Amino acid sequence: QVQLVESGGGLVQAGGSLRLSCAASGSISNINTMGWYRQAPGKQRELVAAIIRDGSTNYADSVKGRFTISRDDAKNTVYLQMNSLKPEDTGVYFCAINNLGMIYWGQGIQVTVSS
Repeated sequence: QVQLVESGGGLVQAGGSLRLSCAASGSISNINTMGWYRQAPGKQRELVAAIIRDGSTNYADSVKGRFTISRDDAKNTVYLQMNSLKPEDTGVYFCAINNLGMIYWGQGIQVTVSS
């Protein structure tokens, strides 16, 4: 069993910052990809950012230059630093990991950006 626990969400004004964390526990072994997705009301879930074990990263165009993804493999944790937040960044943010070919999801955490 693998569990993912997200933290760090909340309400922030436009232009503000938040840092999301996602800690994985359980039967963890050599996590390859770790990522963050988000789902806005009435929209499909979309990839926000991903980071591979070698440190390579990938970002959605809408967050490039504002968000930074990082990971701490010693803690099995992935982070998402979100700066210059916009109201359109509002949504439920989910972390996901690829562990030995299996995809695991967190329960999601709300991020609300007020204008």
